Amino acid sequence: LVAVLVIVLTVRGLQSASKTHHFLPEKWYPPLLASIGSSGIIAFSWQAFTGFSPSMAFKTALWFSPVLLLASGIFFVIVGSAGGLAAGVILVVFSLCLSVYLCWINHRLNYAIQLLSVSTKYPPSHTQILVIGSIVIGILYASFLVIGIGGAIAIKSGFKALFIAAILLSLTWTLQVIKNIVQVTISRIKYLNLAWGRENDIREAFYRTMKHLIGTIALGSAINPLISFIQGSARAMRLAAGEQDEFLFSCAHCYSAIASMLRSRGNRWGFVHVGVYNKGIVEASYDTWEAFKRADLEIVINSDLTVSFCFLCGLSGGAICSIISGIWALVIHKSYATELAIYAFLIGYCLCRIGMAWPQACISAYYVAYADNPQHPRFDSTVPEQIRDLRRRLQS
Repeated sequence: LVAVLVIVLTVRGLQSASKTHHFLPEKWYPPLLASIGSSGIIAFSWQAFTGFSPSMAFKTALWFSPVLLLASGIFFVIVGSAGGLAAGVILVVFSLCLSVYLCWINHRLNYAIQLLSVSTKYPPSHTQILVIGSIVIGILYASFLVIGIGGAIAIKSGFKALFIAAILLSLTWTLQVIKNIVQVTISRIKYLNLAWGRENDIREAFYRTMKHLIGTIALGSAINPLISFIQGSARAMRLAAGEQDEFLFSCAHCYSAIASMLRSRGNRWGFVHVGVYNKGIVEASYDTWEAFKRADLEIVINSDLTVSFCFLCGLSGGAICSIISGIWALVIHKSYATELAIYAFLIGYCLCRIGMAWPQACISAYYVAYADNPQHPRFDSTVPEQIRDLRRRLQS
């Protein structure tokens, strides 16, 4: 349906543009398509950098992401449009908050780097082929859909905003599905190796994922981001409420309880059991979370920075793409700069997350395999020492 919508919008949009000239495809498409191509290069570079030097990649993401977000925010402000000012202020404030957050979690960096290094030390063979193929598919799909967005802008219709929203929703969800296909495939191989010492061919794992698990992955790709947002907002509400205002504290406590319940029914670690045991996403998430509780891993998972690392890689990629597309548009047609930069940011973020799916899969598989059998000789003292350290900090 989305493909049909994109084709219809593209044809009608180009016809309308040739008659009215209020939309200039030769100035709208090149900056955005160039930024999509750039996002593929950035995505591949991030994951290759992570595989080559996890420690340097982690530090680079943490310290350069706020700078890139700030630069992107300043660009939006310079453009001067109403939407640009709003986006710019949000990015500038977020980059400043992120800088403060990074200073606050500085004591947790060594563990996160150590875990990233241990879990990604021996990636499955042919991982790069799977990642490159996924990134290329993401680039092609994103390029196809943005052509439809241009067509929607070109036609004079009261449903233009609805068409664009539908295309963007389909784009983000599909790229999320591609990311999770990579994550399920890689996490299955890593889990089997860590838990049972078995080697599994990546082609066999990918075929199994595509044949049996697409429906589960599609559902998980829809609900997990929503649950993650609820969980993040619950943490923010809890910090903002404090313990001074009894009413706010009570509301924050109730909201946090709901968020915790939802997280146990839908979380990113559940994708490991989806790949290994062919479970549904709700059952897999619940079983995984119960295993975390039995292994006393909740305290570690709640303070884990490796997911934040992948998130920051995505943000930095999105910021670079927004600057590339925005500056190009600013030079050739200023009125297009804001919208093209926003689209480029979203696509750059999603494609970089596809590139970082295999490190995230390795980390998830490590945690879940440890939770299922903490005494396995394959695991060193990395996680137990972190549990003891976090307990000491809570007691002090």
